[in-house]
Amino acid sequence: MNSLVGKKLKHFQIEKLLGKGGMGVVYLGHDTRLDRPVAVKVLRPDVTENRNRRRRFLQEARAAAALNHPAIAQIYDVDEADGVTFIAMEFVEGKTVSRLIGNRELDLVGAVEIALHVAEGLSQAHKANIVHRDIKSDNIMLTRDGHTKLLDFGLAKLLEPMPDNGESEIYRDLKTTKTMSETRAGMILGTTAYMSPEQARGMPINQSSDVFSLGIVLYEMIAGELPFKGDTPIDTMHAITFEEARPVTVIRKNLPPEIHRILLRCLRKRPEDRYPEAGALADDLKRLKREIESGIHRSDPVSGIFQRVIDWVKFSLPFGFKGITGLGVILILAAIVVFAKVNYWALGAYALILLFIYRYIRNRKSRMLKKFTMKVSQFPEVRVISRKEDQITVIVDQAMAKLYLRINSMIEAVNKKLYFGKPVKAAVRDDLSNQEFQKVLREPGVMYVREDVVIKPESEPESS
Repeated sequence: MNSLVGKKLKHFQIEKLLGKGGMGVVYLGHDTRLDRPVAVKVLRPDVTENRNRRRRFLQEARAAAALNHPAIAQIYDVDEADGVTFIAMEFVEGKTVSRLIGNRELDLVGAVEIALHVAEGLSQAHKANIVHRDIKSDNIMLTRDGHTKLLDFGLAKLLEPMPDNGESEIYRDLKTTKTMSETRAGMILGTTAYMSPEQARGMPINQSSDVFSLGIVLYEMIAGELPFKGDTPIDTMHAITFEEARPVTVIRKNLPPEIHRILLRCLRKRPEDRYPEAGALADDLKRLKREIESGIHRSDPVSGIFQRVIDWVKFSLPFGFKGITGLGVILILAAIVVFAKVNYWALGAYALILLFIYRYIRNRKSRMLKKFTMKVSQFPEVRVISRKEDQITVIVDQAMAKLYLRINSMIEAVNKKLYFGKPVKAAVRDDLSNQEFQKVLREPGVMYVREDVVIKPESEPESS
């Protein structure tokens, strides 16, 4: 995309480049009619080259422009000029929440207050049936006078009925995506680490998807780290979809119990288990803010205390519940042997039977992963399937988004049937060099190799 600095779009004079993103380029401009600075976001040509997509975008962005709330950066104009589609919006000076987190400038009150302001602004959008779809710490700014501004409703989408074939718009985009690198460039809307599970899986979204993303931002502001992380975007999406976040109260001590309850509800995997929209979240954040400022905390209900104990055991003790359960069983058996008159031959027979049962259940994961390998190996683009402990790596010719969704769905089915052990993770790779690929082939854990794949001797030099 050629630079527009020095040019004019309608009555907006483009002055300098501010930044680039997945959807386009942002410039600092000057509104010559109203004599005020503006941020002008110019969309990439490939995003709006389809006429129907462009028309739908203009309709949705103009609907978002009708929003008027102090916590939402105002959209001034949405139009086309000189062959480009652009949004002119309020120019906000200040620091992004991402930068505040990096500089450790936020305390608990500040984090809650920022989340509250964003939730109140989002509530107005949600009541207008508009979903932001890209809530992240880089899209929230704290102005110089201490106000919070939610930026970039350019990805906002009016909720509409599902198409007749039952596929969401994101999933239709996914099916036309050639590689996951193209997907990372913007085909899946939203930033990976802040996606909701349904957004990561290409499913229909609603207001509760924004609640999940705002919950991630609140968690990040309080804990100083993201709740869901992975080495690659695919690993991160898998963590969002299947893994539970560590309780923030485990990472940071002496937090009000209400913080944990609010975050737990925001980050539920099923949309129906979360706050239905941002207004309900804002109500709880208001109460929490009053409690923190007054220093008077509500007593934790029995259910809350019980949940916190469960979380502490699960995330803090070695082996969690399984370790405690195993220790308990050993102690009970030891007590029976010491204090009761038992037939040791019968006890040995029972122990042997239990051992066989345990081994059968314990090996369930390996059996299921063999079935998983058999199914995935049927896809013609799959070259190698490798396993290291609980990490499955599927190496393919091209990481098609449709294949990624199929593999994730199968991994989810495996994890639902697990009795023991950690959940299985899967990564789809198409970016390995020849040297890295050959290294994988030589390492233990290879479960499948396609017939046309050649394992070269280690002494043979690798071509790039």
